[in-house]
Amino acid sequence: MKVIIVEDEKLSAEHLTMLLQKIDNNIEVVQYLDTVKAAINAFSKGLKADLLFLDIHLADGNSFEIFSGIKIDIPIIFTTAYDNYAIQAFKQNSIDYLLKPISLNDLQFAFDKFKKQKQVLDANLLENITQAYKKINNHYKSRFLVKMGQSIHTIQTEDVHFFETKNSLTFLVTTKGNKYPIDYTLDQLEATLDPKVFYRINRKIIISIHSIEKVEAYFNSRLTIKSKMLEDDARIVSRERVSDFKKWLDN
Repeated sequence: MKVIIVEDEKLSAEHLTMLLQKIDNNIEVVQYLDTVKAAINAFSKGLKADLLFLDIHLADGNSFEIFSGIKIDIPIIFTTAYDNYAIQAFKQNSIDYLLKPISLNDLQFAFDKFKKQKQVLDANLLENITQAYKKINNHYKSRFLVKMGQSIHTIQTEDVHFFETKNSLTFLVTTKGNKYPIDYTLDQLEATLDPKVFYRINRKIIISIHSIEKVEAYFNSRLTIKSKMLEDDARIVSRERVSDFKKWLDN
């Protein structure tokens, strides 16, 4: 992990480096900077890192002046001997605000906050990349292989009325009422079907938007769907899915 330290006091910079090594010996300080001018110059040239430690009072001015000249996307932990800059600090891309002398416990707490936020950002980034890939490559299933006697046929997804799980088996039911066992779980189907077309209304049923004729309020804050070939219990939208189901209908 790469870190930048902006600090005009050499002893403070060395102390911070020592504490960081105690927290994680894989941390590498890639750059020390001691002035506003040096920081603006370095970041303008593309200096990057995973985390920035920024002292507020520097030799040639206030470090907030850096942000008036350039945009910094690196997460920041501010360090200072003064406590009257906290609100201004958190208007920037700030993880935490540490008062000098910095203790190991305070630094560990701030570092843990950074790691948690990074995990969330990484997870969101991965999800966004996955969704973009699916859209670009049309990665949703467009047809299914089914067995009819000794023959194998394909069913297009637009001909699917719903998918159902019963007695540990999963079935594909077509708009014509034909029913075929398939080698998928509903969880697997959720991951491979176009979410704009198919929705899992409860633990047993994934239904096509084109198969829904009517939706009505039902007992205990649930909803019930009018759709041919669905049995009574299978028509009910689970209470915990109602809110997302409404959003899906409105998409």
